[in-house]
Amino acid sequence: MTDTPGLLHSLAHKIGLTAKRCPVCGVVMGSSGHMCESCTAAIPLRTGGYCPTCGLMSGRTDSPPSQCPECRLNPPPWDALYFHGQHADVLRELIISYKFNNNFGRSHFLSTLACTTFQAQHTRMPDIIVPVPLHTRRLLWRGFNQSLEISKIIGKTFELPVLKDGLTRIRNTPPQTRFGHKERMENIRNAFAARAKCMAEKTVLLVDDVYTTGATLRECARTVKQAGALGVDILVLARTQQESS
Repeated sequence: MTDTPGLLHSLAHKIGLTAKRCPVCGVVMGSSGHMCESCTAAIPLRTGGYCPTCGLMSGRTDSPPSQCPECRLNPPPWDALYFHGQHADVLRELIISYKFNNNFGRSHFLSTLACTTFQAQHTRMPDIIVPVPLHTRRLLWRGFNQSLEISKIIGKTFELPVLKDGLTRIRNTPPQTRFGHKERMENIRNAFAARAKCMAEKTVLLVDDVYTTGATLRECARTVKQAGALGVDILVLARTQQESS
């Protein structure tokens, strides 16, 4: 009998349908890795010239990370911030495509990018991972929480527990994009509640997609600390270039 599935697979292989393709641009990849060489160059991991506490980028990328004056004088309620790169160009387009255009094909790739970032930059392993939550109404409208999806892959990769409801959003605040920094801080104040029994005496990795002014992450970290966490670190895919204060 003719092996039809085998013939179809052979044909697909010959015309390149089974070849590994870059998840960003779709080009056939001739080497191993998460992306093709061109996209790897376009989305580099930031390795220097930034503040390791808030991620503020200043100086050459080959300069060692150095804490900024603001974080020395007025440190945020977390210990370290890990991020892949600036929220611009290709990385920004990938995040927006996934987050707002329901391009779920980006989910695994962006989660892998987050894992690579954490592997390269983390200074300690957390006890638990906690995603930044969406309010129930926003979750129903969007259909998924991108921070939770990224957290799941990180947890699986590093064998860490993900506390998906460690934080809940108890106020449905207007989108932060409508406000400046000071207004964002007031808008998000007391918007979260934490599961204190699960946070007490634990180190927590808070996960989100983008750090803009840091208002949401500050409020989440403050809430987690109030619940008894010993320490908090932040992991995001991208950090905007604007000042965080």
